[in-house]
Amino acid sequence: MTHRIVSIILLIGLAFSVHLFSSRLGSARLPGNQQGYEPAQPIAYSHRLHAGELKIDCLYCHSGAMRSRHAGIPSGNICLNCHSQVRASFGAVRQEDELATKENRKPRPVTSAELSRLYQAMGLTVQGELKAQLITSGISWTRVHNLPDFVYFDHRAHVTVGVACQVCHGPVETMERMRQFSTLSMGWCVNCHRDANRKGIQGRAVNASIDCATCHY
Repeated sequence: MTHRIVSIILLIGLAFSVHLFSSRLGSARLPGNQQGYEPAQPIAYSHRLHAGELKIDCLYCHSGAMRSRHAGIPSGNICLNCHSQVRASFGAVRQEDELATKENRKPRPVTSAELSRLYQAMGLTVQGELKAQLITSGISWTRVHNLPDFVYFDHRAHVTVGVACQVCHGPVETMERMRQFSTLSMGWCVNCHRDANRKGIQGRAVNASIDCATCHY
């Protein structure tokens, strides 16, 4: 009787262990796989708003992707092309206008907290005026996509043949905070090249290399 009870307890423990292991196995990753990595940034930039709602082309901000290996992070001057005038959301500006009307005064300038951080990083006042005495440290963005040092990747080779940014980066236009969408593993890249050679890109035949020396040299 005692042996039967012990056996039952052991079987229950084994079943529980198998269930726990299998549930964790599904989320297991190979070393270096940062799929889903979504770090907080010093300024809460919304790709969903800019690339999604406002339909700003990726290459407007990441113009380096057309002419160099790296897509690059846009300088603050690119941001100021719009945000020297647009300093807060439409809702915040309208709320201030309504309050000013109610209080029988002129509306005050409204600057969002995130754009205040941008201005401060560029040595500007919240009104967008340059102040030489302001100490600036720039914007320390946290890199999201990190390929190993032994991997060579060239953005311009992909952009030139018409590979959409979403193929590698996923539906960026829906992301409030940028995250790594794909595994970016060697197998993932090689399979993408094979599919491109078989199906073409935007109706054009391509010869995407699967030679090791193309990415590792």
